[in-house]
Amino acid sequence: MVFQGSSAAISHTGRVRSNNQDSGYSGSNLFVVADGMGGHAGGDVASAIAIDRIQHLDHHFESTAEAEAALRTTITSTAQDLIEAAQERPQLAGLGTTVSGIVMVDEYAVIGHIGDSRIYLYRDGALTQITTDHTFVQRLVETGRITPEEARYHPRRSVLMRVLGDMDANPEVDTFIMPTRPGDRWLLCSDGLSGVVDETHITKLFDRHMPPARTADALLKQALDGGAPDNVTIVIVDVGGQHPLYTGTPTIVGSASNPDGVVVPASRSLLPTGWLHPQRAAANVPSHFEPDTEYLEELIEEDKRRARRRRIVGIGAIVLLIAAIVACAWAFYDWTQTRYYVGTDQDSVVIYQGIQQSIGPITFSTVYEDTGILLETLPDAWLFRAEETIPAGSLEHAQQIVDNLRARATDDGGDS
Repeated sequence: MVFQGSSAAISHTGRVRSNNQDSGYSGSNLFVVADGMGGHAGGDVASAIAIDRIQHLDHHFESTAEAEAALRTTITSTAQDLIEAAQERPQLAGLGTTVSGIVMVDEYAVIGHIGDSRIYLYRDGALTQITTDHTFVQRLVETGRITPEEARYHPRRSVLMRVLGDMDANPEVDTFIMPTRPGDRWLLCSDGLSGVVDETHITKLFDRHMPPARTADALLKQALDGGAPDNVTIVIVDVGGQHPLYTGTPTIVGSASNPDGVVVPASRSLLPTGWLHPQRAAANVPSHFEPDTEYLEELIEEDKRRARRRRIVGIGAIVLLIAAIVACAWAFYDWTQTRYYVGTDQDSVVIYQGIQQSIGPITFSTVYEDTGILLETLPDAWLFRAEETIPAGSLEHAQQIVDNLRARATDDGGDS
């Protein structure tokens, strides 16, 4: 049967790039996002070819197994189409695209994925990333060498380990099947969204439960407000719900929406063609590519060097912090030795150098002078004051207090 739900698709060039190399598809049972490899000739062609081939799966399947096999075969075989396109037009050499798609089969979502576009599931107020990025930094995260937060800003975060392109006729595609239920919301997006808008902000928007089209618009606005350095493509799919159902006409966005999207001109200009950014040739610097083994080894070595630098900087910071703490502690102790107070020991009045406070076993005062005034010779009131300690502003002041106590002891002879 036809999938029961609603969906929306939107794609935007972004604020930096001069052309849109993303493509997206939203139909009756099929939903796909493809991100052409930025900076390579033919990124827009690659994503358009992928959508053109995969859209033929937009129909009902008798079983999830049938749908999964068809999705895997179609995505994999599209690599041959890209190889042929590059052979026919050498200027397209290096073209490639990510593909993340869902085929809805009754109460199940059949998922196919390669690259770093993402599929999320929003259910019961929680957003979960369903696909795994096929990137260099994701491998570093999985091996515990960097944290997910560090991966978000890693300089090599866009290096793809797997991609659909003209370099591999048999790419490894992830496919799996997940149960879905009414109320679920699926989000398919290129890294132009996930690289700018984090999951917390996506969840807050989804919590508002707006229709798919309004939600997609709001997500796009957040990406644009965040700078949108890459193309942004969003496909949102609601399972069930009160929003309008599929109307019978698929929505195709991005480069695949151009009827001539898969037609390659005889000579592709290296200058940007987008009228919105006529001077931004730098916008097309590479952001995705499939590295060879030697390059990956160099990246791993570079990451090791970066890790060593982080350790050295970290150790240096710790040493500086300890040095600062020691310096402050010494300065504090040196200040305490300019202070004095009058107190008692076991049987006599004593002048102490320092302050009365202590930290655990560490004290900040020492006996400076035992005055020889016996406690038993002091009147009770003065004995109480001495035992409670009498602060002095200087050594001279402390000696004046002692002279006063000595006079009291002599005058009163220990009487109260």
